Amino acid sequence: MRIHHLNCGTLRKIPPLGGEHSGGPEAGARPAVCHCLLIETDDDGLILVDSGLGTADRHDPEGRLGAEWVAYAQPGRDPQESALRQIAGLGLDPRDVRHLVLTHLHRDHTGGLPDFPQARVHVHPAEFRALTDPADPHHRHSLERFLPAHRAHGPLLTPAVVDEGGEREWFGFPGVARVPGLECEVLLVPLPGHSAGHAGVAVRDRDGRWLLHAGDAYMYHGEIERTPPLAHPVFAPVQQGAQTDAEAVRATRGRLYALRRDHGDRVTVFSAHDPWEWARLATPAPPSPPPGS
Repeated sequence: MRIHHLNCGTLRKIPPLGGEHSGGPEAGARPAVCHCLLIETDDDGLILVDSGLGTADRHDPEGRLGAEWVAYAQPGRDPQESALRQIAGLGLDPRDVRHLVLTHLHRDHTGGLPDFPQARVHVHPAEFRALTDPADPHHRHSLERFLPAHRAHGPLLTPAVVDEGGEREWFGFPGVARVPGLECEVLLVPLPGHSAGHAGVAVRDRDGRWLLHAGDAYMYHGEIERTPPLAHPVFAPVQQGAQTDAEAVRATRGRLYALRRDHGDRVTVFSAHDPWEWARLATPAPPSPPPGS
C-alpha cells in the first residue's frame, strides 16, 4: 500500500490565530484545502478517500456548487487540482480508481464523483440511510446537501458494513464499519454531528501507523490540540450551518482530542480543510514506476 496526500480544492485564505502547533509557529495566511487521500494497492486498484471538487465544478462553480457557497468558500478554478488530473500526473490511470470512500456527502467532498463514474462509492451506513430512507429524520437535509450535479450520473453508492452486533471498535470508537470487497483494511469510524452519518476514514500506512481522515469533524487543529478547544472564526459559520447535532460535534471533538493524547504515537489525525495540517503531511511523492518496471 502506498498513500498520497492530495489537495483537491484550494479555498479561501485562513488567517493564523497565533501560537504553536506541532509543526512550528503558524506564519501568515494560508488557503484552506480539500485534503484527500489516494491509496495505491496491489489487489484493490486505486482507492480515493474523499474526492474534493471535480473538473466540471471548476468550469461552472456557481452553477454546480451554489453561488452563496462559492462567494464564501472562494474555490480555485485550476483544473489541475482535481483528483482526476492529479492521479494522471502521478503516472497512474484514473480508470484504476475502483473505490471512493467518503467521510460524508457534502459538496466539497463529493465534487470528484462524476470524474470516476464506474467507481463504487462507500459511506457509513448511517449516511447511506439518511440519504436513501425518507423516514430518516435527516433525509431532507442529507438530500439537499448531496448536490444534484454530483449525483446526476447515478453513483454506485454503497453502505459500509458494520459487524453483527455493531461491537467492533477502533481505539475505543464504537460502531466501526469496514468497506466491503477490499483486501486491504479501510475503516469508517463514526464521528457524528457534522452530518447524519459523518465518519472518519482510517487506513494503515506501510509503516504500520494509522491515518485517520476526520473529514469535517473539526476544521481547525486548535479544536483538538488545545485546552480549551480553539475554533477558527472563518470556519465557524460553515461548521454551524452544516451540522446536524451540535452536542455530538462537541463530543466527537473531545474524543479526537483524547485519541491524539493517548495514541498519538500510533495514529495521525487530520481534517479535510486545515491548511496547517496539510502543510505537515503533504510531501511531494515521485510518480509511480510504470507497470513491469
